[in-house]
Amino acid sequence: FGGLFMAYSVYRYAYPEAFAEGSRHLDFWIGTINTALLLTSSLFVALGDHAIKAGRHATLRGCLIAAWLLGALFLALKFHEYHSKYVEHLVPGLNFRYDEPTHWAPQIQLFIFLYFALTGLHAVHMLFGLGAIAWVLWLDLRGRVTAQRHGAVEMVGLYWHFVDCVWIFLYPL
Repeated sequence: FGGLFMAYSVYRYAYPEAFAEGSRHLDFWIGTINTALLLTSSLFVALGDHAIKAGRHATLRGCLIAAWLLGALFLALKFHEYHSKYVEHLVPGLNFRYDEPTHWAPQIQLFIFLYFALTGLHAVHMLFGLGAIAWVLWLDLRGRVTAQRHGAVEMVGLYWHFVDCVWIFLYPL
């Protein structure tokens, strides 16, 4: 992520008008809803961690299922947004076409490339996180997670919060 954030910062500074124009093609409400979904899923992961430390397995399971569903909904909305960019011919390299009159088309394509690279990398991390949450659920169902042995819940929770933190930086960009 660090290299992509640096590239974004350098090019945003170099082409502020093009990046502002490119950002107008993103869906504010999908991003805002996705932020709420991801923050809420992180809350459920934290509540699940707290629950297992108190020995409440049913609460842990409910919290992890809720976190997983919210994460999956986040990805569904993100892929919907990706599809809309494809339909609008705003996917770099795949018949990219910017019909509005401007001399910034190459820089707008760069903005959209960085958007796809950053959010796509984030989506891959989310997929791994969803798999990890499912793994912790499986461990709990097998009786391998207890109030004394909850390291897996903590580690997956930390990873999920990392994914959340990355999004907190991505969304405003």
